[in-house]
Amino acid sequence: MEHDMKPIVTALCSFGMSGQVFHGPSLKVLPQFKIHKIIERNLRISERFYPQATIVKDFEKILHDPVVELVIVNTPDYLHFDMAKMAMEAGKHIVVEKPFAKTSEDAIKLIDIAKRNNVLMTVYQNRRLDGGFLTVQKVLENKLLGRIVEYECHYDRYRNFIQDGSWKEDGDERTGVLFNLGPHIVDQALVLFGKPDAVTAHLSVLRTGGRTTDHFDIRLHYKGFDATLRCSYLVREMGPQFIVHGTEGSFVKMATDPQEEMLKLNRLPDEPGWGSEPPQDWGKLNTNMNGIHFEGKLETIPGNYAKFYSNLYEAIRNGGKMMVQPEEALMTIRILETCLISNKEQRTINFS
Repeated sequence: MEHDMKPIVTALCSFGMSGQVFHGPSLKVLPQFKIHKIIERNLRISERFYPQATIVKDFEKILHDPVVELVIVNTPDYLHFDMAKMAMEAGKHIVVEKPFAKTSEDAIKLIDIAKRNNVLMTVYQNRRLDGGFLTVQKVLENKLLGRIVEYECHYDRYRNFIQDGSWKEDGDERTGVLFNLGPHIVDQALVLFGKPDAVTAHLSVLRTGGRTTDHFDIRLHYKGFDATLRCSYLVREMGPQFIVHGTEGSFVKMATDPQEEMLKLNRLPDEPGWGSEPPQDWGKLNTNMNGIHFEGKLETIPGNYAKFYSNLYEAIRNGGKMMVQPEEALMTIRILETCLISNKEQRTINFS
């Protein structure tokens, strides 16, 4: 019954880009959640959007607050493990940004801590709710292309300068785009095709003066086809985001999901037609289905990142199945680690 709904009391661990653009707006439109505390050490930006929340300067204020049920660890990657561990040991459910740990050993430890403390841990894989991805998923589910022979996904950007003072531009081999953007498209491939048999990866630094990986080309080898995942910071003219070829036809999807840009304009995911794309951005399907040749635009299924949180509410309150299982996020980290080995040894690595 709707009026029996008890909102989940939630705390946000930071209010940078991810808090402002991704987590905050979804929580704001869902009555199932109540934002109770937000960490902001210097600014008070959140006050304008979430006047009901208390701004705190340190994590302890969240850990020791008995009313907080859910903690969103949306801090820089290197803080994920410690903060996630402390929150779960304090009896809180958690959402962690990807990658939820820097190593698979740490990821396994966190999964174990969640079980020991009887709390739920999930990883924010919002790109499962991109319209383009949902549409590719539907195309494959309905076998519109026959047997799949090739899958390619791009996550490209254009940023030809080095952003000084950004933790993403300095640090070890787990700091660049492989661990920052890689988890999104690796996760998508795992959702579509499951665990690969082997992995081949080429990582490089293309920008002048670059200090971390800003380009990768990953091949996930499956029986009968490869999934190619590519990312670069030096793509000024975007190509297709998804290219899928099968024995009967092809599906090609240009244009990235519109939700991020909409959210940056302070639009909220409860507005009518949220996440829907204009026809010029729809993907092109060219295939034979049951003896009929079809060639034309395929309407994009609208995405909605807020569904991540409505799913989480069901999991916490009603024991429903979480959209993103921690074991799936662990598999993503293991693939990324295998990419590091493959690149270093310049060979294909069996993924067992």
